[in-house]
Amino acid sequence: MRGLMALPSNVTFVTFDVYGTLIDWETGIADAFEKEASRDGFTIDRDEVITLFLEISREIESGSYELYAEVLRRTAIEIAKRIGWDLEPSRSGFLPDSVQRWRPFKETNAQLAKFKKSYEVGLISNIDDKLLGQTRRHIPLDFDLVVTAQQVRSYKPDPAHFKECARRVGGKKGWVHVASSLYHDVEPCLKEKIPVVWVNRRKETLEPGAKKPTAEVKTLAEALKLLSGG
Repeated sequence: MRGLMALPSNVTFVTFDVYGTLIDWETGIADAFEKEASRDGFTIDRDEVITLFLEISREIESGSYELYAEVLRRTAIEIAKRIGWDLEPSRSGFLPDSVQRWRPFKETNAQLAKFKKSYEVGLISNIDDKLLGQTRRHIPLDFDLVVTAQQVRSYKPDPAHFKECARRVGGKKGWVHVASSLYHDVEPCLKEKIPVVWVNRRKETLEPGAKKPTAEVKTLAEALKLLSGG
């Protein structure tokens, strides 16, 4: 656990990215591709699929806004093309359909319950409301705030999510964001001067010269310990 800058002395509101931070979406995505491809007798490379997913979905999200379910369909079609799997485009719905089966990390629910005891908590996610509703069935917690891509009609790293959150909270004082993606969350938070705790689940290293997050941890448990001064 590394503290890289000072966190607010009085944290009152903690927001979380969802996919990759609270939800093990990489396993969910790879499982969905593996299951669908096996119908055609095609074997996927799970790591390759995830690498392509992160690259292609980012490209699609940088264009004009469309629902995340459509982003997932388009991403599935493009990945299939690149790996040589002859996927009929009409079957691309297998990927958004799989979101309901993406599971939380083992620590997620227990740690969120602990956060909730001390702070107001919120979700800031690149998803649409319907799919997030499916995910929230796995997270039995009442959140004080939820901001989705559908609500702001844009995708992180565009700052719209964070500006909307600040508007609803009434400013940035006492607010900390917790997230696993450097590209989607850490970088825009730093630009908006929002303290951000990077949950480095993928054991990534910062690029030389990259701005450092306010703090870096490996787990949500470490993030809670850091914020509570434990």
